Amino acid sequence: MPHSSQQIVFNVDDLLTTLEPLIRRIIREELADFAHLNTFYLEPNTPLYNDMQDIEKRALLGKVKLYS
Repeated sequence: MPHSSQQIVFNVDDLLTTLEPLIRRIIREELADFAHLNTFYLEPNTPLYNDMQDIEKRALLGKVKLYS
């Protein structure tokens, strides 16, 4: 029997809608690992440090919505 491949097409909005909850869960889990420490230090120029800087900049512009 010949092997057939399936192709799934997403538009960008659908992809973002699908990935956002997963990404948020992963970030929460990673931050929870740090939370058992009272404080933690992020090395400058690491991906998480850069992301936190980006979030801070967007928050100052009023472009961040935080959910509990």
